[in-house]
Amino acid sequence: MKNIILTAILLFAVSGGVHAQTVYTIDSGDKLRITVFDEESLSGDFSVGADGSVTLPLIGTVTLRDLTPQAAQQTIANVLADGYLRHPVVSIDVLHFRPVYIIGEVNEPGEYGYASGMNVLNAVALGGGYTYRADQDDIIIMRGRDDNRVEIQANEQSIVLPGDIIHITERYF
Repeated sequence: MKNIILTAILLFAVSGGVHAQTVYTIDSGDKLRITVFDEESLSGDFSVGADGSVTLPLIGTVTLRDLTPQAAQQTIANVLADGYLRHPVVSIDVLHFRPVYIIGEVNEPGEYGYASGMNVLNAVALGGGYTYRADQDDIIIMRGRDDNRVEIQANEQSIVLPGDIIHITERYF
């Protein structure tokens, strides 16, 4: 059993841990619909600020950066339960994901809207397809914020997350 746990920890560390994640987490630029059931005055649409937080009625600023929507629901419910509501039930829907960016050897590099389930090939299609110089076997996804961005070797089927920067490199021959 100890060997299994040690192996799991080593795989987590080698893979880059949280940075190489393929699970959506909330960050600045996202727009959320937060619903507190039976409390219309506490519900609404909220933009996640540059610091990764939202400001909610009654409870003020709550940091949601790097949380999944499910974890954010629980975080908000916990704050509401701490002296505000007896048994709060919170729901979060993502109304607008932060964009993805595609750079390098595509016909129309730039910023594009994220769609759930997007992969690199979908993003390349949004960017007008590969240029004749594109190295389709050398694709890099830059994931994370500037303070913790990591580069991930990718292929056309690699999953893209909101905020990713996809770099299609140039072939030399």
